Amino acid sequence: MAEENLRTFENEEYRHTYWHSCSHIMAQAVQRLWPEVKLAIGPAIAEGWYYDMLAPFAFTPEHMEQIEEEMRKICKENLKIERFELPRDEAIKFMKDKDEPFKVELIEDLPEGEPISFYKQGEFTDLCAGPHLDFTGRVKGNGIKLLTCNSAYWRGDSNRETLQRIYGIAFPHKEELQAYLDRIEEAKKRDHRKLGKELGLFAFRDEAPGFPFYLPKGMVLRNTLIDFWRQKHKEWEYVEIMTPQIMKRTLWETSGHWDHYKDNMYTTVIEDEDYAIKPMNCPGSILVYQTEPRSYRDLPLRYGELGIVHRHELSGALHGMFRVRCFTQDDAHILLAKDQIKDEVIRIAKLFDEVYNLFGLPYKIVLSTMPEDHIGTREDWEKAEGALADAITSIGKTYELNPGDGAFYGPKLDFHIEDCLGRTWQCGTIQLDSQLPERFELEYVGADGERHRPVMIHRVVFGSIERFIGVITEHFAGAFPTWLAPVQVKILTITDRANDAANAIREKLDALGVRAEVDLRNEKIGFKIREAQMMKIPYMLVIGDKEAENGTVAVRSRKDGDLGAMPVDEFVAKILDEIKTKAK
Repeated sequence: MAEENLRTFENEEYRHTYWHSCSHIMAQAVQRLWPEVKLAIGPAIAEGWYYDMLAPFAFTPEHMEQIEEEMRKICKENLKIERFELPRDEAIKFMKDKDEPFKVELIEDLPEGEPISFYKQGEFTDLCAGPHLDFTGRVKGNGIKLLTCNSAYWRGDSNRETLQRIYGIAFPHKEELQAYLDRIEEAKKRDHRKLGKELGLFAFRDEAPGFPFYLPKGMVLRNTLIDFWRQKHKEWEYVEIMTPQIMKRTLWETSGHWDHYKDNMYTTVIEDEDYAIKPMNCPGSILVYQTEPRSYRDLPLRYGELGIVHRHELSGALHGMFRVRCFTQDDAHILLAKDQIKDEVIRIAKLFDEVYNLFGLPYKIVLSTMPEDHIGTREDWEKAEGALADAITSIGKTYELNPGDGAFYGPKLDFHIEDCLGRTWQCGTIQLDSQLPERFELEYVGADGERHRPVMIHRVVFGSIERFIGVITEHFAGAFPTWLAPVQVKILTITDRANDAANAIREKLDALGVRAEVDLRNEKIGFKIREAQMMKIPYMLVIGDKEAENGTVAVRSRKDGDLGAMPVDEFVAKILDEIKTKAK
Protein backbone atom coordinates (compact mmCIF):
# COMPACT_ATOMS: atom_id res chain seq x y z
CA MET A 1 0.00 0.00 0.00
CA ALA A 2 3.07 2.26 0.08
CA GLU A 3 3.18 2.82 -3.69
CA GLU A 4 1.95 6.29 -4.65
CA ASN A 5 -0.13 5.01 -7.54
CA LEU A 6 -2.22 2.97 -5.08
CA ARG A 7 -2.88 5.93 -2.78
CA THR A 8 -6.17 6.88 -4.36
CA PHE A 9 -9.78 6.60 -3.20
CA GLU A 10 -10.53 4.70 -6.39
CA ASN A 11 -8.59 1.88 -4.75
CA GLU A 12 -11.04 0.25 -2.35
CA GLU A 13 -8.27 -1.18 -0.17
CA TYR A 14 -6.64 2.22 0.24
CA ARG A 15 -10.00 3.87 0.98
CA HIS A 16 -10.68 1.28 3.69
CA THR A 17 -7.18 1.75 5.14
CA TYR A 18 -7.61 5.54 5.12
CA TRP A 19 -10.87 5.35 7.04
CA HIS A 20 -9.48 2.74 9.43
CA SER A 21 -6.61 5.10 10.24
CA CYS A 22 -9.12 7.91 10.77
CA SER A 23 -10.88 5.82 13.42
CA HIS A 24 -7.59 5.64 15.36
CA ILE A 25 -6.96 9.36 14.90
CA MET A 26 -10.46 10.01 16.27
CA ALA A 27 -9.90 7.71 19.26
CA GLN A 28 -6.57 9.43 19.96
CA ALA A 29 -8.25 12.84 19.78
CA VAL A 30 -10.97 11.74 22.20
CA GLN A 31 -8.48 10.42 24.75
CA ARG A 32 -6.36 13.55 24.47
CA LEU A 33 -9.41 15.61 25.34
CA TRP A 34 -10.96 13.20 27.88
CA PRO A 35 -8.44 10.58 29.12
CA GLU A 36 -11.13 8.83 31.18
CA VAL A 37 -12.93 7.57 28.03
CA LYS A 38 -12.59 3.80 27.47
CA LEU A 39 -12.28 2.43 23.94
CA ALA A 40 -14.13 -0.55 22.51
CA ILE A 41 -13.94 -1.17 18.74
CA GLY A 42 -13.44 1.18 15.79
CA PRO A 43 -13.70 -0.38 12.34
CA ALA A 44 -13.86 1.13 8.88
CA ILE A 45 -17.25 0.53 7.27
CA ALA A 46 -18.74 0.89 3.79
CA GLU A 47 -18.67 4.69 4.08
CA GLY A 48 -16.30 6.03 6.73
CA TRP A 49 -15.86 4.52 10.17
CA TYR A 50 -17.21 4.41 13.67
CA TYR A 51 -15.73 3.96 17.14
CA ASP A 52 -17.59 2.65 20.19
CA MET A 53 -16.59 4.28 23.47
CA LEU A 54 -17.61 4.36 27.12
CA ALA A 55 -17.68 7.95 28.40
CA PRO A 56 -19.00 9.41 31.68
CA PHE A 57 -20.98 11.98 29.69
CA ALA A 58 -23.02 12.12 26.47
CA PHE A 59 -21.20 13.43 23.42
CA THR A 60 -22.86 16.59 22.09
CA PRO A 61 -22.41 18.45 18.77
CA GLU A 62 -20.03 20.77 20.62
CA HIS A 63 -17.94 17.77 21.72
CA MET A 64 -17.88 16.52 18.13
CA GLU A 65 -16.48 19.86 16.94
CA GLN A 66 -13.75 19.66 19.58
CA ILE A 67 -12.86 16.13 18.46
CA GLU A 68 -12.70 17.22 14.81
CA GLU A 69 -10.35 20.07 15.68
CA GLU A 70 -8.07 17.77 17.67
CA MET A 71 -8.07 15.27 14.80
CA ARG A 72 -6.83 18.01 12.46
CA LYS A 73 -3.98 18.75 14.89
CA ILE A 74 -2.99 15.07 14.93
CA CYS A 75 -2.98 15.02 11.13
CA LYS A 76 -0.72 18.10 11.05
CA GLU A 77 1.66 16.46 13.54
CA ASN A 78 2.28 13.78 10.88
CA LEU A 79 2.88 11.07 13.50
CA LYS A 80 4.47 7.87 12.31
CA ILE A 81 2.09 4.88 12.56
CA GLU A 82 3.96 1.76 13.68
CA ARG A 83 2.80 -1.83 14.05
CA PHE A 84 4.09 -4.24 16.69
CA GLU A 85 3.04 -7.57 18.21
CA LEU A 86 3.03 -8.85 21.80
CA PRO A 87 2.62 -12.31 23.28
CA ARG A 88 -0.80 -12.97 24.75
CA ASP A 89 0.12 -12.45 28.43
CA GLU A 90 2.06 -9.27 27.68
CA ALA A 91 -0.76 -7.94 25.50
CA ILE A 92 -3.29 -8.47 28.30
CA LYS A 93 -0.99 -6.79 30.84
CA PHE A 94 -0.34 -3.93 28.43
CA MET A 95 -4.05 -3.16 28.10
CA LYS A 96 -4.72 -3.67 31.80
CA ASP A 97 -2.00 -1.13 32.58
CA LYS A 98 -3.72 1.28 30.20
CA ASP A 99 -7.05 0.55 31.99
CA GLU A 100 -8.80 -0.53 28.77
CA PRO A 101 -11.17 -3.33 29.93
CA PHE A 102 -12.85 -3.82 26.53
CA LYS A 103 -9.49 -4.36 24.87
CA VAL A 104 -8.52 -6.87 27.55
CA GLU A 105 -11.73 -8.81 26.89
CA LEU A 106 -11.06 -8.82 23.15
CA ILE A 107 -7.57 -10.19 23.65
CA GLU A 108 -8.77 -12.86 26.08
CA ASP A 109 -11.31 -14.05 23.51
CA LEU A 110 -8.74 -14.41 20.73
CA PRO A 111 -7.85 -18.02 19.84
CA GLU A 112 -4.59 -19.36 21.22
CA GLY A 113 -1.74 -18.71 18.83
CA GLU A 114 -3.49 -15.81 17.11
CA PRO A 115 -1.07 -12.91 16.41
CA ILE A 116 -1.87 -9.96 18.68
CA SER A 117 -0.94 -6.75 16.96
CA PHE A 118 -1.01 -3.11 18.00
CA TYR A 119 -0.64 0.19 16.17
CA LYS A 120 1.15 3.16 17.77
CA GLN A 121 1.01 6.81 16.74
CA GLY A 122 2.63 9.28 19.11
CA GLU A 123 1.41 8.67 22.64
CA PHE A 124 -1.56 6.62 21.43
CA THR A 125 -1.55 2.82 21.00
CA ASP A 126 -4.51 0.66 20.02
CA LEU A 127 -5.16 -3.05 19.68
CA CYS A 128 -5.77 -3.63 15.98
CA ALA A 129 -5.26 -6.10 13.15
CA GLY A 130 -4.76 -3.24 10.68
CA PRO A 131 -3.86 -2.27 8.08
CA HIS A 132 -3.15 1.44 8.53
CA LEU A 133 -1.48 4.30 6.74
CA ASP A 134 2.18 5.00 7.49
CA PHE A 135 1.74 8.56 8.85
CA THR A 136 -1.22 10.48 10.28
CA GLY A 137 -0.36 13.28 7.84
CA ARG A 138 -1.68 11.14 5.00
CA VAL A 139 -5.14 12.11 6.26
CA LYS A 140 -6.17 15.61 5.24
CA GLY A 141 -7.70 17.43 8.19
CA ASN A 142 -9.97 19.66 6.10
CA GLY A 143 -11.61 16.54 4.66
CA ILE A 144 -12.78 15.17 8.03
CA LYS A 145 -16.35 15.30 9.30
CA LEU A 146 -17.93 13.58 12.30
CA LEU A 147 -21.53 12.77 11.45
CA THR A 148 -23.55 11.33 14.31
CA CYS A 149 -23.34 9.75 17.74
CA ASN A 150 -25.65 6.86 18.65
CA SER A 151 -25.97 4.32 21.42
CA ALA A 152 -24.63 0.79 20.96
CA TYR A 153 -24.48 -2.22 23.24
CA TRP A 154 -21.06 -3.77 23.81
CA ARG A 155 -20.91 -6.77 21.50
CA GLY A 156 -24.55 -6.22 20.58
CA ASP A 157 -25.68 -7.60 23.93
CA SER A 158 -28.46 -5.60 25.60
CA ASN A 159 -27.30 -6.97 28.98
CA ARG A 160 -23.85 -5.42 28.56
CA GLU A 161 -22.56 -1.85 28.75
CA THR A 162 -24.23 0.89 26.72
CA LEU A 163 -21.56 2.61 24.65
CA GLN A 164 -21.56 5.68 22.43
CA ARG A 165 -20.84 5.12 18.74
CA ILE A 166 -19.39 8.08 16.86
CA TYR A 167 -19.58 7.89 13.06
CA GLY A 168 -17.19 9.80 10.83
CA ILE A 169 -16.25 10.28 7.19
CA ALA A 170 -13.15 11.70 5.53
CA PHE A 171 -11.85 12.38 2.03
CA PRO A 172 -8.48 13.49 0.67
CA HIS A 173 -10.02 16.75 -0.61
CA LYS A 174 -12.54 19.05 1.03
CA GLU A 175 -14.47 19.26 -2.29
CA GLU A 176 -15.08 15.50 -2.10
CA LEU A 177 -16.27 15.87 1.48
CA GLN A 178 -18.68 18.64 0.47
CA ALA A 179 -20.04 16.53 -2.39
CA TYR A 180 -20.60 13.68 0.07
CA LEU A 181 -22.37 15.95 2.58
CA ASP A 182 -24.55 17.35 -0.22
CA ARG A 183 -25.48 13.79 -1.15
CA ILE A 184 -26.37 13.03 2.46
CA GLU A 185 -28.63 16.09 2.57
CA GLU A 186 -30.30 14.99 -0.66
CA ALA A 187 -30.76 11.50 0.82
CA LYS A 188 -32.53 13.05 3.84
CA LYS A 189 -34.96 14.80 1.51
CA ARG A 190 -35.59 11.49 -0.24
CA ASP A 191 -35.99 9.46 2.97
CA HIS A 192 -38.82 7.04 2.16
CA ARG A 193 -40.19 7.27 5.70
CA LYS A 194 -40.64 11.04 5.31
CA LEU A 195 -42.01 10.80 1.75
CA GLY A 196 -44.22 7.85 2.64
CA LYS A 197 -45.98 10.02 5.21
CA GLU A 198 -46.14 13.17 3.04
CA LEU A 199 -47.46 11.30 -0.02
CA GLY A 200 -49.90 9.12 1.93
CA LEU A 201 -48.22 5.81 0.97
CA PHE A 202 -47.64 3.95 4.24
CA ALA A 203 -47.40 4.43 7.98
CA PHE A 204 -45.94 2.79 11.07
CA ARG A 205 -47.66 2.65 14.44
CA ASP A 206 -46.35 1.95 17.93
CA GLU A 207 -49.08 -0.67 18.28
CA ALA A 208 -47.35 -2.81 15.61
CA PRO A 209 -43.60 -2.04 15.46
CA GLY A 210 -42.02 -3.32 12.28
CA PHE A 211 -45.37 -4.04 10.60
CA PRO A 212 -46.21 -1.47 7.90
CA PHE A 213 -49.67 -0.06 7.32
CA TYR A 214 -50.42 0.55 3.65
CA LEU A 215 -52.52 3.67 3.07
CA PRO A 216 -54.83 3.96 0.02
CA LYS A 217 -52.22 5.50 -2.29
CA GLY A 218 -49.62 3.03 -1.04
CA MET A 219 -51.94 0.18 -1.91
CA VAL A 220 -52.22 1.52 -5.46
CA LEU A 221 -48.42 1.62 -5.71
CA ARG A 222 -48.10 -1.87 -4.23
CA ASN A 223 -50.78 -3.36 -6.48
CA THR A 224 -49.28 -1.73 -9.58
CA LEU A 225 -45.94 -3.33 -8.77
CA ILE A 226 -47.64 -6.68 -8.21
CA ASP A 227 -49.57 -6.39 -11.48
CA PHE A 228 -46.29 -5.72 -13.27
CA TRP A 229 -44.68 -8.71 -11.49
CA ARG A 230 -47.53 -10.99 -12.55
CA GLN A 231 -47.42 -9.78 -16.15
CA LYS A 232 -43.65 -10.25 -16.35
CA HIS A 233 -43.75 -13.73 -14.79
CA LYS A 234 -46.49 -14.83 -17.12
CA GLU A 235 -44.31 -13.76 -20.04
CA TRP A 236 -41.44 -15.82 -18.63
CA GLU A 237 -43.64 -18.91 -18.11
CA TYR A 238 -44.04 -19.05 -14.33
CA VAL A 239 -47.16 -20.41 -12.64
CA GLU A 240 -48.39 -18.66 -9.50
CA ILE A 241 -49.11 -20.53 -6.28
CA MET A 242 -49.99 -19.63 -2.70
CA THR A 243 -48.93 -21.66 0.34
CA PRO A 244 -49.99 -21.55 4.03
CA GLN A 245 -48.50 -19.02 6.40
CA ILE A 246 -48.45 -21.39 9.37
CA MET A 247 -47.02 -24.90 9.11
CA LYS A 248 -45.90 -27.60 11.53
CA ARG A 249 -42.57 -27.58 13.29
CA THR A 250 -41.73 -30.93 11.69
CA LEU A 251 -41.68 -29.28 8.25
CA TRP A 252 -39.20 -26.65 9.44
CA GLU A 253 -37.06 -29.35 11.07
CA THR A 254 -36.89 -31.24 7.79
CA SER A 255 -36.03 -28.08 5.86
CA GLY A 256 -33.30 -27.16 8.36
CA HIS A 257 -34.81 -23.79 9.21
CA TRP A 258 -35.63 -24.87 12.75
CA ASP A 259 -31.95 -25.53 13.49
CA HIS A 260 -30.51 -22.63 11.49
CA TYR A 261 -33.18 -19.91 11.75
CA LYS A 262 -35.32 -20.64 14.81
CA ASP A 263 -34.41 -17.40 16.66
CA ASN A 264 -35.88 -15.38 13.78
CA MET A 265 -39.13 -17.34 13.60
CA TYR A 266 -42.48 -16.68 15.30
CA THR A 267 -43.92 -19.86 16.74
CA THR A 268 -47.28 -20.94 18.11
CA VAL A 269 -48.97 -24.05 19.50
CA ILE A 270 -52.12 -25.51 17.95
CA GLU A 271 -53.76 -28.47 19.71
CA ASP A 272 -50.56 -29.19 21.68
CA GLU A 273 -48.42 -29.29 18.53
CA ASP A 274 -45.69 -26.78 17.62
CA TYR A 275 -46.17 -24.64 14.52
CA ALA A 276 -44.20 -21.77 13.00
CA ILE A 277 -45.25 -18.77 10.96
CA LYS A 278 -43.22 -19.05 7.81
CA PRO A 279 -40.08 -16.91 7.52
CA MET A 280 -39.47 -18.35 4.03
CA ASN A 281 -41.67 -19.58 1.19
CA CYS A 282 -39.47 -22.39 -0.12
CA PRO A 283 -40.76 -25.34 1.98
CA GLY A 284 -44.30 -24.56 0.82
CA SER A 285 -43.21 -24.76 -2.82
CA ILE A 286 -41.64 -28.15 -2.10
CA LEU A 287 -44.93 -29.44 -0.69
CA VAL A 288 -46.68 -28.24 -3.86
CA TYR A 289 -44.13 -30.13 -5.96
CA GLN A 290 -44.91 -33.26 -3.95
CA THR A 291 -48.66 -33.13 -4.67
CA GLU A 292 -48.25 -35.32 -7.78
CA PRO A 293 -45.63 -37.46 -9.53
CA ARG A 294 -43.19 -35.49 -11.69
CA SER A 295 -41.50 -36.30 -15.00
CA TYR A 296 -38.53 -34.78 -16.78
CA ARG A 297 -41.11 -33.38 -19.21
CA ASP A 298 -42.43 -31.12 -16.37
CA LEU A 299 -39.04 -29.50 -15.77
CA PRO A 300 -38.12 -26.75 -15.30
CA LEU A 301 -41.17 -26.22 -13.11
CA ARG A 302 -41.36 -22.54 -12.19
CA TYR A 303 -43.48 -21.63 -9.16
CA GLY A 304 -44.03 -17.93 -8.46
CA GLU A 305 -45.39 -16.86 -5.09
CA LEU A 306 -46.10 -13.46 -3.56
CA GLY A 307 -45.74 -14.96 -0.11
CA ILE A 308 -46.18 -13.02 3.11
CA VAL A 309 -43.42 -13.96 5.56
CA HIS A 310 -42.69 -12.98 9.15
CA ARG A 311 -39.27 -12.67 10.76
CA HIS A 312 -38.40 -11.72 14.30
CA GLU A 313 -36.14 -8.71 13.81
CA LEU A 314 -34.75 -6.89 16.85
CA SER A 315 -36.40 -3.53 17.42
CA GLY A 316 -33.09 -1.71 17.01
CA ALA A 317 -32.68 -3.17 13.52
CA LEU A 318 -36.06 -1.98 12.22
CA HIS A 319 -35.82 0.77 9.61
CA GLY A 320 -38.90 1.94 7.75
CA MET A 321 -39.73 -0.33 4.81
CA PHE A 322 -36.11 -1.45 4.52
CA ARG A 323 -36.22 -3.72 7.58
CA VAL A 324 -39.64 -4.89 8.75
CA ARG A 325 -41.04 -7.91 10.55
CA CYS A 326 -43.70 -8.76 7.98
CA PHE A 327 -43.18 -8.48 4.24
CA THR A 328 -44.15 -9.95 0.90
CA GLN A 329 -41.39 -11.74 -0.95
CA ASP A 330 -41.78 -11.85 -4.73
CA ASP A 331 -40.50 -15.38 -4.66
CA ALA A 332 -40.03 -18.03 -7.27
CA HIS A 333 -38.85 -21.58 -6.73
CA ILE A 334 -37.75 -23.50 -9.76
CA LEU A 335 -37.37 -27.29 -9.78
CA LEU A 336 -35.12 -28.50 -12.56
CA ALA A 337 -32.61 -31.10 -13.69
CA LYS A 338 -28.90 -30.51 -13.13
CA ASP A 339 -28.20 -30.13 -16.83
CA GLN A 340 -30.76 -27.29 -17.00
CA ILE A 341 -29.07 -25.07 -14.39
CA LYS A 342 -26.98 -22.93 -16.72
CA ASP A 343 -29.82 -22.14 -19.12
CA GLU A 344 -32.22 -21.36 -16.28
CA VAL A 345 -29.80 -19.03 -14.47
CA ILE A 346 -29.21 -17.20 -17.77
CA ARG A 347 -32.98 -16.91 -18.20
CA ILE A 348 -33.43 -15.47 -14.71
CA ALA A 349 -30.56 -13.02 -15.19
CA LYS A 350 -32.21 -11.73 -18.36
CA LEU A 351 -35.51 -11.24 -16.51
CA PHE A 352 -33.70 -9.29 -13.78
CA ASP A 353 -32.00 -7.17 -16.44
CA GLU A 354 -35.37 -6.24 -17.99
CA VAL A 355 -36.87 -5.27 -14.64
CA TYR A 356 -33.97 -3.20 -13.32
CA ASN A 357 -33.51 -1.39 -16.64
CA LEU A 358 -37.18 -0.39 -16.59
CA PHE A 359 -36.67 1.35 -13.23
CA GLY A 360 -33.37 2.91 -14.33
CA LEU A 361 -31.38 0.92 -11.78
CA PRO A 362 -27.91 -0.23 -12.86
CA TYR A 363 -26.59 -3.22 -10.92
CA LYS A 364 -23.61 -5.40 -10.13
CA ILE A 365 -23.63 -9.14 -9.45
CA VAL A 366 -21.99 -10.74 -6.40
CA LEU A 367 -21.34 -14.48 -6.02
CA SER A 368 -21.59 -15.58 -2.38
CA THR A 369 -19.97 -18.88 -1.49
CA MET A 370 -20.18 -21.53 1.26
CA PRO A 371 -20.64 -20.10 4.80
CA GLU A 372 -19.30 -21.68 7.96
CA ASP A 373 -22.84 -22.69 9.00
CA HIS A 374 -23.98 -24.82 6.06
CA ILE A 375 -25.47 -28.14 5.05
CA GLY A 376 -24.06 -30.36 2.30
CA THR A 377 -20.53 -31.36 1.30
CA ARG A 378 -17.79 -29.04 0.08
CA GLU A 379 -17.79 -30.92 -3.23
CA ASP A 380 -21.50 -30.18 -3.76
CA TRP A 381 -20.92 -26.53 -2.93
CA GLU A 382 -18.01 -26.18 -5.33
CA LYS A 383 -20.06 -27.66 -8.18
CA ALA A 384 -22.97 -25.33 -7.43
CA GLU A 385 -20.72 -22.26 -7.17
CA GLY A 386 -19.09 -23.16 -10.49
CA ALA A 387 -22.48 -23.56 -12.18
CA LEU A 388 -23.59 -20.06 -11.13
CA ALA A 389 -20.30 -18.45 -12.16
CA ASP A 390 -20.34 -20.20 -15.54
CA ALA A 391 -23.89 -19.08 -16.31
CA ILE A 392 -23.18 -15.41 -15.59
CA THR A 393 -19.89 -15.21 -17.50
CA SER A 394 -21.42 -17.01 -20.49
CA ILE A 395 -23.75 -14.04 -21.13
CA GLY A 396 -20.99 -11.48 -20.87
CA LYS A 397 -21.71 -10.39 -17.30
CA THR A 398 -19.09 -10.10 -14.60
CA TYR A 399 -19.37 -10.80 -10.89
CA GLU A 400 -17.58 -10.01 -7.64
CA LEU A 401 -16.77 -12.73 -5.12
CA ASN A 402 -18.17 -12.60 -1.57
CA PRO A 403 -16.61 -15.59 0.20
CA GLY A 404 -18.57 -17.31 2.98
CA ASP A 405 -21.83 -15.37 2.60
CA GLY A 406 -24.03 -17.96 0.84
CA ALA A 407 -27.31 -19.21 2.31
CA PHE A 408 -26.88 -22.21 4.60
CA TYR A 409 -28.27 -24.50 1.88
CA GLY A 410 -26.42 -23.20 -1.17
CA PRO A 411 -24.43 -20.47 -3.00
CA LYS A 412 -26.13 -17.45 -4.46
CA LEU A 413 -25.85 -14.63 -6.96
CA ASP A 414 -26.94 -11.34 -5.41
CA PHE A 415 -27.91 -8.40 -7.61
CA HIS A 416 -26.93 -5.07 -6.03
CA ILE A 417 -28.85 -2.23 -7.68
CA GLU A 418 -27.61 1.36 -7.63
CA ASP A 419 -29.97 4.28 -7.12
CA CYS A 420 -29.65 7.83 -8.47
CA LEU A 421 -27.48 8.85 -5.48
CA GLY A 422 -25.01 6.04 -6.10
CA ARG A 423 -26.17 3.99 -3.09
CA THR A 424 -26.38 0.23 -3.57
CA TRP A 425 -29.17 -2.06 -2.41
CA GLN A 426 -29.20 -5.84 -2.51
CA CYS A 427 -32.52 -6.81 -4.08
CA GLY A 428 -32.50 -9.69 -6.54
CA THR A 429 -30.95 -13.04 -5.70
CA ILE A 430 -30.53 -16.41 -7.40
CA GLN A 431 -29.82 -19.20 -4.93
CA LEU A 432 -28.89 -22.70 -6.03
CA ASP A 433 -30.00 -25.49 -3.69
CA SER A 434 -29.51 -29.24 -3.89
CA GLN A 435 -29.93 -29.67 -0.12
CA LEU A 436 -33.68 -29.12 0.31
CA PRO A 437 -34.60 -31.50 -2.55
CA GLU A 438 -32.39 -34.06 -0.80
CA ARG A 439 -33.93 -33.47 2.62
CA PHE A 440 -37.46 -33.76 1.25
CA GLU A 441 -36.51 -36.66 -1.05
CA LEU A 442 -37.89 -34.94 -4.14
CA GLU A 443 -37.92 -37.01 -7.32
CA TYR A 444 -38.78 -36.95 -10.97
CA VAL A 445 -38.78 -39.74 -13.55
CA GLY A 446 -36.09 -39.12 -16.16
CA ALA A 447 -36.08 -39.97 -19.87
CA ASP A 448 -34.30 -43.19 -18.91
CA GLY A 449 -37.27 -44.28 -16.77
CA GLU A 450 -35.20 -43.96 -13.58
CA ARG A 451 -35.87 -41.75 -10.56
CA HIS A 452 -33.68 -38.65 -10.22
CA ARG A 453 -33.29 -35.84 -7.71
CA PRO A 454 -34.12 -32.33 -8.99
CA VAL A 455 -32.22 -29.17 -8.07
CA MET A 456 -34.03 -26.14 -6.65
CA ILE A 457 -33.41 -22.48 -7.50
CA HIS A 458 -34.69 -19.85 -5.09
CA ARG A 459 -34.98 -16.38 -6.62
CA VAL A 460 -36.53 -12.96 -6.08
CA VAL A 461 -36.48 -9.88 -8.31
CA PHE A 462 -37.61 -7.09 -5.98
CA GLY A 463 -36.34 -8.85 -2.85
CA SER A 464 -39.52 -7.90 -1.08
CA ILE A 465 -42.35 -5.62 -2.14
CA GLU A 466 -41.85 -3.48 0.97
CA ARG A 467 -38.12 -2.98 0.58
CA PHE A 468 -38.38 -2.31 -3.13
CA ILE A 469 -41.04 0.33 -2.48
CA GLY A 470 -38.64 1.97 -0.04
CA VAL A 471 -35.81 1.87 -2.58
CA ILE A 472 -37.76 3.29 -5.51
CA THR A 473 -39.45 5.91 -3.34
CA GLU A 474 -35.99 7.28 -2.55
CA HIS A 475 -34.65 6.66 -6.07
CA PHE A 476 -37.48 8.69 -7.66
CA ALA A 477 -37.79 11.04 -4.65
CA GLY A 478 -41.49 10.12 -4.66
CA ALA A 479 -41.90 11.37 -8.25
CA PHE A 480 -42.78 7.96 -9.68
CA PRO A 481 -43.00 7.38 -13.45
CA THR A 482 -46.52 7.93 -14.76
CA TRP A 483 -47.32 4.21 -15.08
CA LEU A 484 -46.43 3.68 -11.42
CA ALA A 485 -47.72 6.89 -9.82
CA PRO A 486 -50.63 6.33 -7.38
CA VAL A 487 -52.37 9.40 -8.87
CA GLN A 488 -51.48 9.97 -12.52
CA VAL A 489 -53.62 13.02 -13.27
CA LYS A 490 -55.02 15.81 -11.12
CA ILE A 491 -57.82 17.86 -12.69
CA LEU A 492 -57.95 21.41 -11.31
CA THR A 493 -60.85 23.78 -11.84
CA ILE A 494 -60.49 27.57 -11.97
CA THR A 495 -64.22 28.15 -11.39
CA ASP A 496 -67.08 25.97 -10.24
CA ARG A 497 -68.64 26.45 -13.71
CA ALA A 498 -65.99 23.98 -14.93
CA ASN A 499 -66.91 21.28 -12.40
CA ASP A 500 -69.10 19.27 -14.77
CA ALA A 501 -66.40 19.24 -17.46
CA ALA A 502 -63.77 18.22 -14.88
CA ASN A 503 -65.90 15.33 -13.60
CA ALA A 504 -66.61 14.18 -17.17
CA ILE A 505 -62.87 14.05 -17.92
CA ARG A 506 -62.20 12.15 -14.71
CA GLU A 507 -64.89 9.59 -15.62
CA LYS A 508 -63.39 9.22 -19.11
CA LEU A 509 -59.89 8.66 -17.69
CA ASP A 510 -61.19 6.30 -15.03
CA ALA A 511 -62.96 4.17 -17.66
CA LEU A 512 -59.64 3.85 -19.52
CA GLY A 513 -57.77 2.78 -16.37
CA VAL A 514 -56.03 6.12 -15.76
CA ARG A 515 -55.86 7.08 -12.08
CA ALA A 516 -57.27 10.61 -11.86
CA GLU A 517 -58.56 12.90 -9.13
CA VAL A 518 -60.43 16.20 -9.33
CA ASP A 519 -59.88 19.27 -7.16
CA LEU A 520 -63.11 21.24 -7.13
CA ARG A 521 -62.32 23.33 -4.04
CA ASN A 522 -62.98 27.02 -4.04
CA GLU A 523 -59.28 27.89 -3.88
CA LYS A 524 -56.99 29.95 -6.12
CA ILE A 525 -55.62 27.92 -9.03
CA GLY A 526 -52.02 28.73 -8.03
CA PHE A 527 -52.64 27.13 -4.64
CA LYS A 528 -54.12 24.02 -6.24
CA ILE A 529 -51.19 23.70 -8.64
CA ARG A 530 -48.60 24.03 -5.87
CA GLU A 531 -50.39 21.41 -3.80
CA ALA A 532 -50.50 18.97 -6.73
CA GLN A 533 -46.80 19.63 -7.34
CA MET A 534 -46.05 18.83 -3.69
CA MET A 535 -47.84 15.51 -4.18
CA LYS A 536 -45.55 14.85 -7.20
CA ILE A 537 -48.44 14.09 -9.57
CA PRO A 538 -47.23 13.56 -13.18
CA TYR A 539 -49.94 15.64 -14.91
CA MET A 540 -52.19 18.52 -13.92
CA LEU A 541 -55.10 19.49 -16.15
CA VAL A 542 -56.37 23.03 -15.57
CA ILE A 543 -59.95 23.76 -16.68
CA GLY A 544 -61.65 27.13 -16.74
CA ASP A 545 -64.62 28.51 -18.67
CA LYS A 546 -62.68 28.61 -21.95
CA GLU A 547 -61.41 25.03 -21.68
CA ALA A 548 -64.82 23.71 -20.64
CA GLU A 549 -66.45 25.39 -23.63
CA ASN A 550 -63.79 24.23 -26.17
CA GLY A 551 -63.32 20.67 -24.87
CA THR A 552 -59.64 21.34 -24.10
CA VAL A 553 -57.39 21.22 -21.07
CA ALA A 554 -54.34 23.29 -20.11
CA VAL A 555 -51.71 20.64 -19.44
CA ARG A 556 -48.92 20.97 -16.91
CA SER A 557 -46.33 18.21 -16.76
CA ARG A 558 -44.31 17.48 -13.63
CA LYS A 559 -41.32 16.77 -15.85
CA ASP A 560 -41.71 19.23 -18.75
CA GLY A 561 -43.66 22.11 -17.24
CA ASP A 562 -46.44 23.97 -19.04
CA LEU A 563 -47.42 22.10 -22.24
CA GLY A 564 -50.20 24.52 -23.16
CA ALA A 565 -53.76 23.75 -24.20
CA MET A 566 -54.68 20.56 -26.04
CA PRO A 567 -57.90 18.70 -26.88
CA VAL A 568 -58.92 16.21 -24.21
CA ASP A 569 -58.63 13.26 -26.60
CA GLU A 570 -55.09 14.29 -27.54
CA PHE A 571 -54.05 14.31 -23.88
CA VAL A 572 -55.77 10.97 -23.28
CA ALA A 573 -53.85 9.39 -26.18
CA LYS A 574 -50.60 10.87 -24.84
CA ILE A 575 -50.96 9.54 -21.31
CA LEU A 576 -52.24 6.12 -22.41
CA ASP A 577 -49.15 5.71 -24.59
CA GLU A 578 -46.91 6.78 -21.69
CA ILE A 579 -48.54 4.22 -19.39
CA LYS A 580 -48.50 1.44 -21.97
CA THR A 581 -44.81 1.90 -22.80
CA LYS A 582 -43.90 2.46 -19.13
CA ALA A 583 -41.93 5.54 -20.12
CA LYS A 584 -39.38 6.71 -17.56
